[in-house]
Amino acid sequence: MNRSEFRFMERLRVRWAEIDAQQIVFNGHYLMYFDTAVAGYWRALAMPYAQTMEYLGGDLFVRKATVEYEGSARYDDVLDIGLRSSRIGTSSMVFAAAVFRSDELLVKGELVYVFADPATQESKPVPQELREVLQGFEAGKPMVEVRVGAWSELGADAHGIRKAVFVLEQNIPADREWDEADPDPGCVHAVAYNRFGLALATGRLLEHVPGVAKIGRMAVTQAMRSSGVGRAVLDALMRAGRELGYREAVLHAQTSAAPFYRRAGFVERGPVFDEVGIPHVEMVRSL
Repeated sequence: MNRSEFRFMERLRVRWAEIDAQQIVFNGHYLMYFDTAVAGYWRALAMPYAQTMEYLGGDLFVRKATVEYEGSARYDDVLDIGLRSSRIGTSSMVFAAAVFRSDELLVKGELVYVFADPATQESKPVPQELREVLQGFEAGKPMVEVRVGAWSELGADAHGIRKAVFVLEQNIPADREWDEADPDPGCVHAVAYNRFGLALATGRLLEHVPGVAKIGRMAVTQAMRSSGVGRAVLDALMRAGRELGYREAVLHAQTSAAPFYRRAGFVERGPVFDEVGIPHVEMVRSL
């Protein structure tokens, strides 16, 4: 078993609390590492777990977990936890798991899940939609589709995400979130959808001054943050800006989100300022 067998890796750092009296990671913690990787795997598939299982009408229950120890991790080691869907049966799914320190295999294992009714825990066939998503991911297919268009096409889904993130989560007054720019024909909206058609992230682009586009209202649902879906929306908006002939993009980033925009090539311009009660900074990049 080696790293090349895994399309998905979850990176973890060993904490002091995970070390036993032998000064190595306590054996039971590797199952926790596997479980952490499972959560990351669902994000990589762009599938918020709870919403996905509700949509599919079932849930996943662990039937069997095996672990084989080849070596030991120690405090402060950086570990990559590989996870792969290796087999899908009628009602069960098997995942191969492995813990690597650089290229060294430390631990390998197997997780067997059964798809079942959440109330009775009686097994059910794995839905074909779920089967296709798992197989598609392992085959390297994209998990997210970003649609770009007008408010009349995408507004309902964009509205739902922005309300959840800005109004309900960040407590921004609703009358400060919505404006006349949304339905304007010159405003370009983008919404990212997963393979089940669930809207995950949104953003918009409009003219700031001639030749300069303003990107704003970037929002990602809580379960999908740090999954790459926000970057997919940002990239789609920048492509749309280039196609419309803009030479530069500007945005007002919440300071907590500034590192995200830096990774996309934006740089800060000017001091931090308050906007709707949240610290922001202006950031720009050429298109």
